[in-house]
Amino acid sequence: MFGVIAVDVATRKPSGFDHYVIFALRKSAQQPIPIGPPWLQEAARDVTSLGSVVVLLLMTFAVARYLFLDRKPGVAWLMLIAVIGGLALNNLLKFVFARPRPEVVSSAPRVFTTSFPSGHATLSAITYLTIAALLARAYPAPILDFYFMSLAALLTVLIGLSRIYLGVHFPTDILGGWCIGTAWAIGCWVLLAWLQQAGQLESAGPM
Repeated sequence: MFGVIAVDVATRKPSGFDHYVIFALRKSAQQPIPIGPPWLQEAARDVTSLGSVVVLLLMTFAVARYLFLDRKPGVAWLMLIAVIGGLALNNLLKFVFARPRPEVVSSAPRVFTTSFPSGHATLSAITYLTIAALLARAYPAPILDFYFMSLAALLTVLIGLSRIYLGVHFPTDILGGWCIGTAWAIGCWVLLAWLQQAGQLESAGPM
């Protein structure tokens, strides 16, 4: 899915779908501010901050520190490599595609990088889904597995939607970020399970 979106992004300007969604969330073309009351815009900024590099790295290092204290250094290092490696991959993809940001919203939050794929969408998928997978393996109960993964997916989706609503990303930026972030996280899950079964990492158990 990421490949299909990436080819489309690389071969043409933002699609009609991108522009339609962006402008559907504005009051008008002459007044390009997000629809809804002021509190909704502030809430979107609060939600989008949950996908920032600073917040995600703080959360990653906090969980990794806990894993080190719980004598699971292998799992902790794998988690750090997954998140930091995902950050490096996202920055590489941004450099390769060099897609400009949407220009329709003048009051959007400040941004410093290119648009595709969305770093917030990519890194929130990697970080929250990886943490959820670790929790699910530590507490192997179906209801808890569902809760952890649903919460991670909900956070990832809300963060991505907030970026579109605030006008700092095209929808295809978010879709691409979700795809590559989820694929990266799944790859790390598979590696974690394989290493644990091979006895190369600490086995899953209560954290």
